[in-house]
Amino acid sequence: QVQLQESGPGLVKTSQTLSLTCTVSGASITSNETFWVWIRQPPGQDPEWIGHITDGGGTNYNPSLKSRTSISRDTSKGQFSLQLRSVLPQDTAVYYCSGGFHADYLRYWGQGVRVTVSS
Repeated sequence: QVQLQESGPGLVKTSQTLSLTCTVSGASITSNETFWVWIRQPPGQDPEWIGHITDGGGTNYNPSLKSRTSISRDTSKGQFSLQLRSVLPQDTAVYYCSGGFHADYLRYWGQGVRVTVSS
């Protein structure tokens, strides 16, 4: 059974860096043709794709967030991470990690972590 679990602080101050980690169990983040994804949902809004990292370590980001976003991984720990720099209150959201394949991009989901950005 594949499980994903987000971890990180629930409160970040404006202009600081939001850092979250997703720990994957039951699957390898280096398995062929897999994608490991970050998505967020601000209060009252639709979900927003942030970006992903592939089994080979390649990354792709939402153009609107690209200048502030980095996704990395630690294959020895089965983890991938999100860094969002220079956060603003509008970055307040529930952040989810997800994983899947070409044919089923968002097959697995973490439970989500609520992050509030405040001054």
